[in-house]
Amino acid sequence: MDRLLTVAQVAELLGTTERFPRRLIEERRIEYVKVGRHVRIRESAVRALIDANTVQPRRRGNTLHGVAA
Repeated sequence: MDRLLTVAQVAELLGTTERFPRRLIEERRIEYVKVGRHVRIRESAVRALIDANTVQPRRRGNTLHGVAA
């Protein structure tokens, strides 16, 4: 079973302030769970957010810069 994290735990995991995960929740950019008046975020949702926003480096050698046509 997935761990349910607090907003503070998510912020620490992401290396941000608590404001950032709260904004993600408000904008519905991350899945969350309401437990009474408390908000919890599944650990897998945080991993999915990280994976979805990971930018892969460009490969060198596929560019045409500096090549005469």
